[in-house]
Amino acid sequence: MSFTNGKDIMVFVETNENEPVKAALEVIAKASELAKAESVNLVGLLLGSNTDEAAKICAASGVNKIVIVEEDSENVEVIGNIVAEMAKKYDPSLLLMGSTLAGKDIAAEVAKKCETACVTDVINIAEGEEGLTFTAPVYGGTLLNDVVITNDSLKMASVRPGSFKKNELDESLSAEIVKEEVEEIKDLKTIIKETIAEVGESVNLEEAEIVVVGGRGMGSKENFELIHELAKVCGGVVGGTRPVTEEDWISRSQQVGQSGKIITPKLYIGAGVSGAIQHLSGISGSDYIVAINKDEDAPIFEIADVGIVGDAMKVLPLMIEAIKKIKEEN
Repeated sequence: MSFTNGKDIMVFVETNENEPVKAALEVIAKASELAKAESVNLVGLLLGSNTDEAAKICAASGVNKIVIVEEDSENVEVIGNIVAEMAKKYDPSLLLMGSTLAGKDIAAEVAKKCETACVTDVINIAEGEEGLTFTAPVYGGTLLNDVVITNDSLKMASVRPGSFKKNELDESLSAEIVKEEVEEIKDLKTIIKETIAEVGESVNLEEAEIVVVGGRGMGSKENFELIHELAKVCGGVVGGTRPVTEEDWISRSQQVGQSGKIITPKLYIGAGVSGAIQHLSGISGSDYIVAINKDEDAPIFEIADVGIVGDAMKVLPLMIEAIKKIKEEN
């Protein structure tokens, strides 16, 4: 049984510096698969005054139709209202977006305005006998819950980053471009007067290919400098567990895990990280995991591709020197 009833599928494409964020491209990959199976169009919704490059990437990723609204606001209420208006106008069967920090808030705003439910942080979407099934982790990632939506109204979900692989870009593909206008929203509940970037906020953990994470086992802020040094020689970025950010060793914006940033790098290196379930659920999408911990029973070793049992303060300097040597030889 078709879940679309001939209606298109829509993806809200979040952008950063005028390009789609990784999470949005992952959503497009799954949405294009569903759209092809249902023989319907995939509609991408872009917001911004400079979207030419983003539109090209969306088309090359498999989007058939691109709707552009020239709005540069970062206000969740404004963005949510625009996405809701476009959803009402184009009447898709399914509306998806990345479950980023901004995406979660936008999804909630859209669901409220469209008077529909939204499944948050889904890791899989499949057609079942009873209807469209969304799989999402619950209880800190310890269980997976299947949510089945059977009604004919708009279905919504925000997708956890790393749940799907991006499509390879095909430059030969093109998409219909439609520009829309919306009325200015009055009586906003929130007005952004000024944005002050936190130290470390420029670190884009979600997009990074190499992430080096330090945990409480690093012992002190001084010892944590080894994490920074390893990240530098690897060409990666620095992250930390919740206890590390609470101790103010690094910025809160660099926290990795269920209550921080969910990351999907090609290489994750964790030192002094025991592997609490909230942290593991935030790194499980990594392609390759290297764990360093002196406790051989640390939970992180259960998902690690390479586990090193040892004192991080002794292991990390050896790794740093070995990498430097390899770089010098090459």
